[in-house]
Formats: sequence, C-alpha cells, structure tokens
Amino acid sequence: MIKNFARTFGALSLALVPLLSAPAAEAAPTAEVTTLADAVGLVKVTEEDRTGYTRSSFKHWNSGDDKSDGCNTRNEVLIAEAVVAPTVEAGCKLTGGTWVSYYDGQEVTSAGSLDIDHMVPLAEAWDSGASTWSAARREVYANDQGADVSLVAVTARSNRQKSDQDPADWMPPSPEAQCRYVGEWVSTKLRWGLTADGRELEALKVYAEGPCEDTIVRYTPVV
Repeated sequence: MIKNFARTFGALSLALVPLLSAPAAEAAPTAEVTTLADAVGLVKVTEEDRTGYTRSSFKHWNSGDDKSDGCNTRNEVLIAEAVVAPTVEAGCKLTGGTWVSYYDGQEVTSAGSLDIDHMVPLAEAWDSGASTWSAARREVYANDQGADVSLVAVTARSNRQKSDQDPADWMPPSPEAQCRYVGEWVSTKLRWGLTADGRELEALKVYAEGPCEDTIVRYTPVV
C-alpha cells in the first residue's frame, strides 16, 4: 500500500463510509475537513511546560495495529509508506524496498536509514497537553496509525535536525514539503487536542495566510 496516496484521500474517504452503530453506542468521531487558516484558528494557545518530561513516558514502539503480523509499529509504518514494497522476512526483518523522505525529497533504499518521526514530537506533545494524559493514552499517541499523518518515515538526518522543534524553529528543508508539513502538524494537534504556544501559532499563521493558503487540513479527533 502506498501510504502517501492514502494521506491525500484517506480522511475524506472516512467521511463517506457509513458508520455502523448500535442503539447504545456513541457515534464515532466525524472526519473534519477545513482550510489551513481555519484549522489554525481552532488550535488553542497556552504556555508550554516541559516539567517532568521523559521520552519513556510515551511507550513505543509497541506491537502495532496488527498484533498477528510479528511487526512493531515502526516496521508497520515502513511497510505502509514504501513506494516499492520491501520483502518481509522472519521476525519482520525488512529487506529491499524504496521510500521517499518527503522532508528533504531523498529516495531511500534501506529501511535502516529511515527514522519514524512523530509529526508532533513527543516532547512537544508533552508541552502541549500530553503531560496530563494517562500512560495508556500516551502510548496510543506514540504509536498512532489511525491517522496517516501522525507518523512519517523520513531520513534519519532530517528527523534529527528537526528534533523536538515546532514550526517556529524548524521546517522541512524542501520548500515543496512545507505546506504539506504545516497542514499535517496542525492536523495532528487538532486530532489530539494539543495546544500551541504564541510563537508557534504565529509561525503557523504566516504559512496559513501566505504560501499555504490553499492547503486543506483533514483530521479525526481522538476521544
């Protein structure tokens, strides 16, 4: 499966699929589709606080969405995002395959050269509201394959340059990637009900009101 194709159409398709419901069941969250500017306006602003953060507060990688395939979340994302599928050997060892790291436009032919980036880094998520979550919710966040934009396979170099910075301090080096990146950042913040600080919000507005004004944001809130 080519996940980059699913990014474009996945959330919109969800809105078109009839939802099965029982009389006593709550309706599933509806996929939201809006402009980047309107989406930025939905992000709440507050001061950030990293007190108490440790990376181990977010358990990852777990056994992934398919508990029977022998692959962890990292490898499931790699399989899903490959533009040429790798061979999956015993123990979910991946050989061959081709990926395109959209942050820097690099083509990669070795799974070991890729990192799985959390679109909104774990430390940033902690600052923005995840510090109040249960350990179980933080684990779901850190392994979120329910939205195609939450986790992304990119070159280790670009991921480590990004580190835990928000768009006020880091953007993908490939100009062609920046509007997509801002849209996916805001989508992830809204999906998880995360906040933004003032500098971050102003940076998002610059893109939303300028070069990325035509960007569409799709997200399904996590309840």
